[in-house]
Amino acid sequence: MKNYNFNLRVLFVVLGASFVSCNDVLDEVPDNRASINTEEDITRLLTAAYPEAAYVSFVQPMSDIATDKGPDARNQRLNEEMYFWRDLNDIDSDTPTNYWNSAYEAISQANQALQSIDELGGGDKFNAQRGEALVSRAYAHFMLVSIFAKAYNPETAASTLGVPYVTEPETVLLPKYTRASIEEVYTNIEKDLTEGLPLILDNYDVPSYHFNKKAANAFAARFYLNKGEWQKVIDHSTVALGSGGASALRIINTQAYQNLTYSELSNGYISSSEPSNLLLVAGSSTYARDFATLRYHLGASVSNSLFPGDNGTGSPWAYSLFGGELFANVPKFVEYFRVTNQAAGIGFPFATFVLFNADEALLNRAEAYAMLGQYESALADINLSFSVKTEDYAPRNVLSDAELRNEFAVNDNSLYTPFYTISEEALPYINAVLDMKKTIFFDEGLRWFDIKRHNIVVVHNDFFGNTFTLPKDDLRRALQIPSDAQSFGIEPNPR
Repeated sequence: MKNYNFNLRVLFVVLGASFVSCNDVLDEVPDNRASINTEEDITRLLTAAYPEAAYVSFVQPMSDIATDKGPDARNQRLNEEMYFWRDLNDIDSDTPTNYWNSAYEAISQANQALQSIDELGGGDKFNAQRGEALVSRAYAHFMLVSIFAKAYNPETAASTLGVPYVTEPETVLLPKYTRASIEEVYTNIEKDLTEGLPLILDNYDVPSYHFNKKAANAFAARFYLNKGEWQKVIDHSTVALGSGGASALRIINTQAYQNLTYSELSNGYISSSEPSNLLLVAGSSTYARDFATLRYHLGASVSNSLFPGDNGTGSPWAYSLFGGELFANVPKFVEYFRVTNQAAGIGFPFATFVLFNADEALLNRAEAYAMLGQYESALADINLSFSVKTEDYAPRNVLSDAELRNEFAVNDNSLYTPFYTISEEALPYINAVLDMKKTIFFDEGLRWFDIKRHNIVVVHNDFFGNTFTLPKDDLRRALQIPSDAQSFGIEPNPR
């Protein structure tokens, strides 16, 4: 089956300039998806059914946990443009365009796997692969709609632009796509997710590089968090966490952990043997070499509020900051350089990213418990998270309901304005969870998605004292559709 990637339009231009006919192009075998004859072929195909690109590189500077470190830090076009919420059409690695292309390439791989399974006769022996393909397709579309569309709102989703939801392998060089509504995208995501999740098996040599059962359920929990379906968040998070309790989480407050070197911490954070890491992906990226030096990143005002930070327990966070004030960072990234020409010393840089982990599943469940008024369960999850993330944690640090409500009281009822109503009783709990996530998942991109989901105002200051504000409901919260996609008929976001 011949299949052409979504972003091969550049190839079309080049070939057209060389007077090669479209028929000639379509007669070429583009990649190894053209010859799929065995179960092993499908398994290999699915290894590329995940977006192999970074999104933290452009959503981190857009969030409220980035600040201007000044001209002595490293200026990078992508980092600066995203900090000021400007549309960017660059196509380099780590850009929105690169993520768009990579996500649709992953979708194409998943679609080809599904079609090939049918062509090989299907049956129970392909169930696990079908499940992985469906969940992977759902995930890539979920990330695309989360980045390039407005936040989900059931009252407006049917009339709001989402992204193209692609369910068939591409059989022509330049397929025509139109944007589905957010409602249509979410309906299709849920269909793929609910059909694929029961088929997932834990039969991988390295489970954390595939949608294993825990990772797939962690994805489902995040999806239903966006929909406000709280019991489903609880149910799926509970499966993702398993029965390990604290041992399922990333434990950073032991003496052994504190004694690790910078390199050991970095490698450990992305390790497939780390119990908390449920899904990892390696993508083309220079972020591992850039993040600590970037100008619009972890400046003093942000680091002082997050690390060690006043977290309410009476014990500071156990995270270690490295690099000094100008280059302060938390070690989470390691670059792997894939050499393509040894003599010339050239190749491609890659980094591994944690897409889902048990720590997020725990706090998603805490938020859902709070929204359902189950405060005792929410408090237990919050305390469990603190127990492995703060220094010298002891029974005296366990927060009571009254202490949490006092520590995380919200004076401004307009701070969080999602499509659903947060009761006054639940508000301190929601504030606690979102505040904890800023520190625990710093430099992982999750804060931006919480900002969109809760419609939080973002205020940025530059080195010279100027203030820039991203108001609630601002159109720039939906990143602009890449210009090359627009040139092929994809409707841009309003500005």
